Amino acid sequence: MFEPGVMFWAERDNLQRVRSLGVRYGQLGIPGGMPLTDAAAAQWKTALTSAGLTLVTVFAAYEGEDYADMPAVARTVGFVPPETRAARVERTLEVSDFAALLGVSSIACHIGFVPEDAGHPDYAAVRDMVRRVCDHAARHGQNFALETGQEPAGVLLGFIRDVDRANLRINFDPANLILYGTGEPIAALKTLAPLVISVHCKDGDWPAPGIPGALGVERPLGKGSVGIARFVETLRELGFGGPLNVERETDNQDERFGDLAEGVQLLRTLAQA
Repeated sequence: MFEPGVMFWAERDNLQRVRSLGVRYGQLGIPGGMPLTDAAAAQWKTALTSAGLTLVTVFAAYEGEDYADMPAVARTVGFVPPETRAARVERTLEVSDFAALLGVSSIACHIGFVPEDAGHPDYAAVRDMVRRVCDHAARHGQNFALETGQEPAGVLLGFIRDVDRANLRINFDPANLILYGTGEPIAALKTLAPLVISVHCKDGDWPAPGIPGALGVERPLGKGSVGIARFVETLRELGFGGPLNVERETDNQDERFGDLAEGVQLLRTLAQA
């Protein structure tokens, strides 16, 4: 499975177009407002089988999230905003149930900026939410993977140890560490490697200096600051065997799929090197 896959989204991406990229594996993003009925799961399972796509992760996104800049992320993303916690933890449990109907053994999400101070009340609240999701996912035989990037690797590792659940793992996204300015990706990967069960292959450049709250800029794979060849080689050295899932987020779908296709080809070359 050390081969390219893609990150794609329900209600946005056409499965045949995804399959035209020549991949067999993928990660499915679930928009916040998508109905997660048994009938929808059955339709997706049939469609995925027909397209010859195997899912390795189902990602939860939430209504009201805003990734415009760091203050917007802190205000709106994941489990940290107090006013949306109850609804979002319930939604995550629904995503776990939906993934189970699809036969997928891993769910994931961004939980937001985890406070570095373990004594902060938001820290305890988010920790307890993650424990609840882990316990629910465990009943389906699932892992719950946290996306990297919104905190330094050491903070994330400490948080995971504090949650203390065997099925809490990591979906490693090297570009996010650059986009949020939280650490050098290769060093972070080595720190977190024992917990990494899936990866995004995404690229980007560091935030511009002197602009408070600015995020970095996402780039097509191989055209940013990650150093994707070194990232893939490090994954190989660490014994990672899962798909290398290309992620590209841009509003222009033709541009996005063109970048995904180029990313898949680049990874295919690197994986075979």
